[in-house]
Amino acid sequence: MDKDVSAGCSTSTLGQLALGLTLLAFGLGHTEVIDGVTASDTVAVALATYVGGIALFVVGILALREDRLTGTAFTGLGALWFTWGASADSPVSANAAGLFLLLFALLALTLTAASGGSSLVRGTYALMCAALLLLAVARFADSGGLAKAGGWCAAAGGLLAWYGATAALANWPTALPGRPAGRGVTATG
Repeated sequence: MDKDVSAGCSTSTLGQLALGLTLLAFGLGHTEVIDGVTASDTVAVALATYVGGIALFVVGILALREDRLTGTAFTGLGALWFTWGASADSPVSANAAGLFLLLFALLALTLTAASGGSSLVRGTYALMCAALLLLAVARFADSGGLAKAGGWCAAAGGLLAWYGATAALANWPTALPGRPAGRGVTATG
């Protein structure tokens, strides 16, 4: 392998793409904005299990050698998606499902706090944390409205992750334009 090509960069891009697609499908399924599509549909569960679960976990293992945060994020999130997808048809109490979502919201909070570089990555994890928290509370309180709000947060996080991966591959901009450092309003005495 060429030493100038970073394995972390390619695994990060692939992982963000897998996370983005999974979060988007998961989120849209919870919003029920597409007629007949829910988060428990066979396609959404298969996507979560194989793309979000297995593929993301493998990418995370590969990324651990290059970047501790990326590797931790993708292996942890791969475990989340695989467990969610594999247990989708299992009968479980609303409180147990809420606790599961709450525990993984803590992982997403950790990832949000630890990600200092890209605002797209930080935004993805923050929206995922908000989504999991809303979905957990929705399970505890049996609230369809909170579940839909959580779905929208997950879908938005999925779009951010997808855009970040696509931008990396297509050389699109990933930073918002801003004013140069040192310019701004100054206080006068």
